[in-house]
Amino acid sequence: MVWGVPGPGGVMRGCSRRAGRAARKRRQKCECPIQSVSLCHQPQYVRLMKFLHRRGFTSALLQPALFTDTGRGLQTLKTIKPGQLIVSLPASCLLTTSTVLSSYLGHYIKSWKHRLSPLLVLCVYLVSERHRGETSDWFPYVDVLPTSYTCPAYFTQTVLAVLPADVQRRALEQREALQELHSSSQDFFRSLQPVLSQPAEEVFTYDAFRWAWCSVNTRSVFMSHPCNHFLSGQDVYALAPFLDLLNHQPDVQVKAGFSDVTGCYEIRSVSGTPRFQQAFINYGSHDNQRLLLEYGFVAPGNPHSVVYVDADLLCEVLKGDRSLNQKMKFLKENDFVQNLTVSSDGPSWRLMTALRLLSMPQTLYHQWRAVLLGQAVCEDGEEWSVLMAERLCQRLLRDTHAALDKISELLQQCDQSVREQLDVVHSLRQEETCLLGRCLEVLRGMMRRPEEEELLPCQPDVDAVS
Repeated sequence: MVWGVPGPGGVMRGCSRRAGRAARKRRQKCECPIQSVSLCHQPQYVRLMKFLHRRGFTSALLQPALFTDTGRGLQTLKTIKPGQLIVSLPASCLLTTSTVLSSYLGHYIKSWKHRLSPLLVLCVYLVSERHRGETSDWFPYVDVLPTSYTCPAYFTQTVLAVLPADVQRRALEQREALQELHSSSQDFFRSLQPVLSQPAEEVFTYDAFRWAWCSVNTRSVFMSHPCNHFLSGQDVYALAPFLDLLNHQPDVQVKAGFSDVTGCYEIRSVSGTPRFQQAFINYGSHDNQRLLLEYGFVAPGNPHSVVYVDADLLCEVLKGDRSLNQKMKFLKENDFVQNLTVSSDGPSWRLMTALRLLSMPQTLYHQWRAVLLGQAVCEDGEEWSVLMAERLCQRLLRDTHAALDKISELLQQCDQSVREQLDVVHSLRQEETCLLGRCLEVLRGMMRRPEEEELLPCQPDVDAVS
């Protein structure tokens, strides 16, 4: 997913292997100060900075470093003041579809019988450049990219099984879309044989394509490009070396985007950063489930985090209502079965609205739409809705505890790559445990609605959930 700021930076776990930023354990150590070690003297970073310098980029404010709490990131060398420009990356340093079209692959893309998507073009180029090794023009950048990711596309079946139901569904959809893109592109891969030193099927394997897809999906910045008649669909991707080492923090504010005036992709700090601290950016107001799905990591204490209540769980908890099918059909027709959530502040307005409608008897069908528009229900209906919200939270909490127990069991018998995936899901589930606990406290403190409110008459069905 492309946003106005970069996807996550990578994590250095020693010098022999690079894992995606999502693979790190975000440890919150209140008793220990955060430590950092500069990476700028390591050979791959020396090559990267020389590569960028030749293309017009230098950085006097930031250096690559390894942090004990987040893994790889960028450290400030000087105090960054509010409003100060922290990164200005020239267009010549950005890897875009224009880069690919002007490369040795350009002829094959332009002459292909179908127009290719910008995402596919960038993925193909990354795989091809990694295949070329040190002879690649972009080797200094490809060499510092993570060798794997903890995005759901990498998850094993056992890891998928301990995801929350809604995340699991979306993760499977994401994986199927990736598999379909790889499968449907086989003819084009084979057309590139003249520029490959090995058979195309050995170069463009699913694993190689998945790596490239996750690299683009997690690390690209939003940059709108002019329409190109050789490509199909919206072209908004740009891979930004060095800049993509910046990590995400939910409460950080930055201004980011490509400047037509300077010809650079610029990031400007809003609040500033002290010297020798990690510089952060913000990928957007995303909850942890979205961060896991799109970027492969979880942000501890994320103020935007919610837990989703899917329609299947709603039906399971409320299965005693014989008019449930009709009510669920009505909710679906009015787009009220998606984005039903709870947070540390309590159940969302959408969830409570759906529950208020579910509290109403079938005889008041003519008033269902008014409830969806915000009309209050009777006191008994409101009390029932709060009770059902509490039961949903309790059920979600039981499922989360069961998943945490299963994760603990799996961690005892898995290899390192699976452990990194489980660590991320474990963080998500732990965050959900805290969030659901606080939501239950809010629900238990909720009182009946004031008598002076305008209320609809309500008499819950006798066959409704007791």
